[in-house]
Amino acid sequence: MTNAVRLRTGTEAPPGHSSYRTYMTTTAPVPATAIGSADPYARSAGLDDATAGMLATRLETRGAQPQQAALRQAFLSRLPRRAGARVLEVGCGTGIVARDLAAIPGVASVAGVDPSRQFIERARSLSRDDAVLRFEAGDGTALPFGDHQFDVAVFATTLCHVIDPRAALGEAFRVLVPGGTLLVFDGDYATATVAQDRDDPLQACVTAAVTRLVHDPWLVRRLRTLLAAAGFVALDPESHGYVESGTATYMSTLVDFGASALAQDATVSAKLADALKAEARDRIASGTFFGHIAYASVLATRPYHTPGLPTSATAKLATN
Repeated sequence: MTNAVRLRTGTEAPPGHSSYRTYMTTTAPVPATAIGSADPYARSAGLDDATAGMLATRLETRGAQPQQAALRQAFLSRLPRRAGARVLEVGCGTGIVARDLAAIPGVASVAGVDPSRQFIERARSLSRDDAVLRFEAGDGTALPFGDHQFDVAVFATTLCHVIDPRAALGEAFRVLVPGGTLLVFDGDYATATVAQDRDDPLQACVTAAVTRLVHDPWLVRRLRTLLAAAGFVALDPESHGYVESGTATYMSTLVDFGASALAQDATVSAKLADALKAEARDRIASGTFFGHIAYASVLATRPYHTPGLPTSATAKLATN
């Protein structure tokens, strides 16, 4: 099943910015020289307050877009409904997905964990009036919870930023009850494209951006193998598409970020970087811009174990 999401215009910008696109291109992307070539989200616990605050605002602004909300609705709809469910989100960022989880009927509590103190502070400030939600600073590879504490665990565009995803999945297995549900949603960022032909120069910008912003762009392709190694039983992945056609807000920021990074690395001149950014703007103005990223979600369970029977015979997915 494919859920294609087409971008719409009219997304509100934060105060002080004339448009979402202006905000994203002038404020949100962190310069490569400020964070090095490593994925900043993989190192979020060690970022300075200014950089972490910039990323937190980017997360919230992007999450407020209607097409992002539609993507979340699509993958969260895969979760089984359980009365009194205790839910954990690992890598919760500023709490965008956690707030959606708290609104699902039957959910009794949602705990969000993220290594960034600044992200957690933002998450708490945005959910002060919701008793269902709580947020804690913590490492997904060493969760601050005992065994069998949760009925559901969720990773949403998180594992691609984790240095050791095997450890993170192992911890999710540990804190889930037998029969508990795991939902993983992530980007197949190696597919990120704005190219309209084989030699489109804008693609080099997107590739440069992905290289600097995503630790493992191919993770989703190994996800079922990683889940099995952690002890989970998984259903087939479900595909979700993110499309910008004609106009653009998010994908064009990847062009800008990547062009700036290439210039900072002296791969291209500043003049050429500016020309690449201008080309993206020209495509938007003429209604010819195209951008796409493939995403996938996988639903899995921590199996029940019956003595004397193989795991495969006793595992079950809760579907009601």
